[in-house]
Amino acid sequence: MWTEVTPGWLPWHPNPSEPAFTAPEGAVDAHCHVFGPAAEFPFAPERKYTPVDAGKEQLFALRDHLGLSRNVIVQATCHGSDNSALVDALRASGGRARGVASVTSDVTREELERLHAAGVRGVRFNFVKRLVDAAPTEALETIAAKIAPLGWHVVLYFEAPDLPDLRDFFLSLPVTLVIDHMGRPDVGADPEGPEFTGFLDFVARSGAWVKVSCPERLTRTGPPALDGEQHAYTDVVPFARKVVETFPDRVLWGTDWPHPNLTDHMPDDGLLLDHVPQIAVTPEQRRALLVDNPMRLYWPEE
Repeated sequence: MWTEVTPGWLPWHPNPSEPAFTAPEGAVDAHCHVFGPAAEFPFAPERKYTPVDAGKEQLFALRDHLGLSRNVIVQATCHGSDNSALVDALRASGGRARGVASVTSDVTREELERLHAAGVRGVRFNFVKRLVDAAPTEALETIAAKIAPLGWHVVLYFEAPDLPDLRDFFLSLPVTLVIDHMGRPDVGADPEGPEFTGFLDFVARSGAWVKVSCPERLTRTGPPALDGEQHAYTDVVPFARKVVETFPDRVLWGTDWPHPNLTDHMPDDGLLLDHVPQIAVTPEQRRALLVDNPMRLYWPEE
């Protein structure tokens, strides 16, 4: 099926650099996606964007190029609740990938067990209005109740100004919570200010895990991870460091490859890995962030 890519779409970096930072053995890219290929896995009719194809072969090649061992693949909104591309990638990974799916409230126990067998360990609830028409909270409560017996978690994607209105709902969910991209803070604000302090308080109260990912999405002043820049996204660093220092055993990191819906620049994924020592400054922090934490959440049996 032929699909026209969203005008202005930035394709993923074709030639990422060799990272200067060597990730600890067993490192996990705990937030990435697969898109299509559309000819095999058509995009959802209700999608808000149409991306460039970014299939499992390219994802696994990037994993190997960066010296990483495993992936956690998050269902992309452009595929809706059809998890076929995700499941295909998980099955092709030889056990080296886990998944976060998107399901509707009428999902059956049989379908959840099929997804579990493929390697899915969570579902994503997206509250970013430009990406999805948010489902009613009753539907999300139904989903959370259905996945709880499987030991799955809920990944939450929201923007910082929306947290106060969503907080009580999140705290009511009967499953572990994982927050995407530090809850999308305003990095032009003070990391010690009320908005980010309120976020940290929510993480402490909820016991949530936090992905310190997507500096390229959060930055206002850069500099971008391009052209060999070893000190990229300096405005994001104080926020990410604060999370890593406060919750060292509940932080995760991921590339966000292939970086959907970026408008300013497409980062060099090698330089994104080189950003890790800026936010996790000790070897112990880096091992927890890249190996121990994601293994505990996604491969506890190992």
